Amino acid sequence: MMLCFSVSGINTVVAQTLKLNPKGSTITISGTTNVHDWKSKVTLMTGELTLNGDKKVQSLTVEIPVKSIKSDEKLMDTKTYEAFNAAKNPSITFKLTDVLQINGNDITVTVTGNLTMAGTTRKIVLKSTGKNTKPGVYEFKGNVNLKMSDFGMKAPTALMGVMKVGDVVNLSFVADFEGNPDLKNLSQL
Repeated sequence: MMLCFSVSGINTVVAQTLKLNPKGSTITISGTTNVHDWKSKVTLMTGELTLNGDKKVQSLTVEIPVKSIKSDEKLMDTKTYEAFNAAKNPSITFKLTDVLQINGNDITVTVTGNLTMAGTTRKIVLKSTGKNTKPGVYEFKGNVNLKMSDFGMKAPTALMGVMKVGDVVNLSFVADFEGNPDLKNLSQL
């Protein structure tokens, strides 16, 4: 998923941008129905994490095309795209607004940001752990529960309304950001 951090102050050193590596990243969306649990995976995502000259996080954005959400069932995918009204709202985006906490050598981050789904934007709190996996590569892991109804989405149904999806979904992510291998470890923030 996306992580964004904002830092106040003026920099005299050039900012550095790390790109989300979609091959090293995974986003899984899971939930329940009155019949069985379900799971979908995101197959395409983009994002950028910008550090200011002091190696502090300045911004983070992540974008997911709705039609890149795939399950093992075509009907489920169709119902997902309908719930998002994908023709009108083709992307899910996250933009960081504030960093609440960064601790330790293994980074623990609590951030707030604007999540836009199905044309509705809501502020969410996202907790994540991170680490420097190799020079210039940072991995963040976390998950968050979201209510579809908070974003004006109607939970999908199938089989003439017999099968109903629960309102709460869980978004679980591993996000790898890559940049300049000369960057210092983010835990020094």
